[in-house]
Amino acid sequence: MKLKGEGTTDLREIDRWEGGVGWIAYPEEAMQRASHALAVDGEVWVVDPVDARGVDELLAEFGEVAGVVVGLDRHRRDAAALAERHDAPVYVPDWMTGVASKLDAPVERFGRELADTGYRALTVADWSVPPWQEVGLYREADGTLLVPESVGTSDFFRVGGERLGVHPMRRLLPPTRPLGGLRPERILVGHGAGVLDDATGALQTALSGSRRRAPALYGKAIRTFLSG
Repeated sequence: MKLKGEGTTDLREIDRWEGGVGWIAYPEEAMQRASHALAVDGEVWVVDPVDARGVDELLAEFGEVAGVVVGLDRHRRDAAALAERHDAPVYVPDWMTGVASKLDAPVERFGRELADTGYRALTVADWSVPPWQEVGLYREADGTLLVPESVGTSDFFRVGGERLGVHPMRRLLPPTRPLGGLRPERILVGHGAGVLDDATGALQTALSGSRRRAPALYGKAIRTFLSG
């Protein structure tokens, strides 16, 4: 199984709720890169998109695209292409460096809130070593939390029956400070389908057991590498 898919693809829809929808462009890839559309007052904010056939029709169900968001410094993905197609800017956190200059599209910066969406911007990671800048989005009004990278549900993230797992590189330093006090109704992630049932419980379990289950996850990764 390839880590990342390529070529023309048909999306698989995930995470539909009244405030948006998600999709995985390459359902067979190991990394399970997930993209999301957040709908607010007839406008759509697309986060970390991977393009696929049917994306524009899916977005049109929720309104016009107001902006495309880059949530992780490594997640430029197809943000510029989708923004250009919909005549919308790409939104990048005002503290995130090294991303805006690499986007072939107009860029808007945002601070503590994503425009007037009600989504609060959370600094999930801002490191120079290893390089990692990540913003989460949390809308308390409906309990929607989106985390691009630090937690996920693809097999790469999880071990021992976890429904949500901390990224292997963050297992020893889990994002407890930015995420631990939240009580989300749903958690959307950048890799895998989201957690739509008992999301708060899944998040607490992931964070509290991150270090303890790290050796098991690393052992699983080594076995997968050796067998592949």
